[in-house]
Amino acid sequence: MENQTYILKNVLLETGFEYEDGEVVKTKTDLFCIEVEDGKIKNIKPNDAAIDAIDAKGRLMLPAFKDMHGHLDKMLFGLPWQAVSAKRRTVKDMIAYEQKMIPEWLNTSEERTGRMIDFLQSYGTHFIRSHVNIDPTSGFESLNHLEEVLQHKKKILDAELVAFPQHGIYYTHTESLLKEVAKLDAVGFIGGVDPYSVDGSVEKPMELITQLALDNNKGIDLHLHERGESGIKTIEFLIDKAMENPPLKGKTYVSHAFALGHLSDSEIEKIAERLAYAGVGIVSSVPFGDTIMPIPTLRKYGVEVLIGNDNIQDHWNTFGSGNMLQKAHLIAELYGYSTEWQLSRTLAFATRYILPLDDNGMQQWPKAGDDADMVLIAASCSAEAVSRISPVKSLIHRGNIVF
Repeated sequence: MENQTYILKNVLLETGFEYEDGEVVKTKTDLFCIEVEDGKIKNIKPNDAAIDAIDAKGRLMLPAFKDMHGHLDKMLFGLPWQAVSAKRRTVKDMIAYEQKMIPEWLNTSEERTGRMIDFLQSYGTHFIRSHVNIDPTSGFESLNHLEEVLQHKKKILDAELVAFPQHGIYYTHTESLLKEVAKLDAVGFIGGVDPYSVDGSVEKPMELITQLALDNNKGIDLHLHERGESGIKTIEFLIDKAMENPPLKGKTYVSHAFALGHLSDSEIEKIAERLAYAGVGIVSSVPFGDTIMPIPTLRKYGVEVLIGNDNIQDHWNTFGSGNMLQKAHLIAELYGYSTEWQLSRTLAFATRYILPLDDNGMQQWPKAGDDADMVLIAASCSAEAVSRISPVKSLIHRGNIVF
């Protein structure tokens, strides 16, 4: 169904909070009819179960999900199962392996990327920020293949692309390729990876990345796995650059930023305040084990924290579920967000901060005029959806019913 006018009936929407002794103990809901026209929500009316309309069957309507860190161009999804090798321990080990395997992977990348997108969408994702390899082995082939797939999916999926010099900028002589790709309209962000450990310097690759972003009106999204001094130095470099160059504010991100998970409480408070002031965000796949990211502290200071699946099935990791609701659930478990109010707020990590109710329980989504980007879920409220990782029954992107 494409850009048609239609009505959904028996749609469950959140309408407010129910309080007991000052505590939110329940989320109020009611059934509505939702009229969609030309990719927008046109009207929201009291429910009329008797009308001729698409029956949502009492399922909860929530904002569609956004996966803010993926690698659609080089997942091994669709190939025979292969676990991670213990022999490849460092980023440079991975670079060598990719240089060997990329020519083979490119042969089937378009078909497998399409299947990966279908998989992510089955969990309610309608928007993906994808890093795409720019390196001497693949040239622009990874980008071209991904663009071809996204063109076919454009009616049911939005994406933004990060030019990702996965093999280092100077380590594998990728500088000229990165300069060329930075000029393309298809690319929204300039990426990078572990500048000190891969390229041997924080300053040299970071100067190039920030200058390319400024010269071409792009954002920055840097992979930073490094812990310790070099990791913090790189984050501080980006903070300084964003403060010196206002166009970078709100468009600069550090993905992973594991160094932040190894600071003292006072150190993380200090750097969180600087990140927020500079408009530098953090993108996390929500690791756990020996690195627990200080997401609550970052949010307390107003740092934009974006969440993504990162690896689904690839040579780096095979544990990604592809489910953004599961990521929100993981955050709730890790940080002890167990009350009705806390769980309802945690949904924000799956939707990039679009929530049906504001912190005081006032209805703020959906409104007439909003993009018709939504999911229908078998749950009674946001809190239950996050806690139980409730199944997604339907995805609608810009009014187009994906399933």
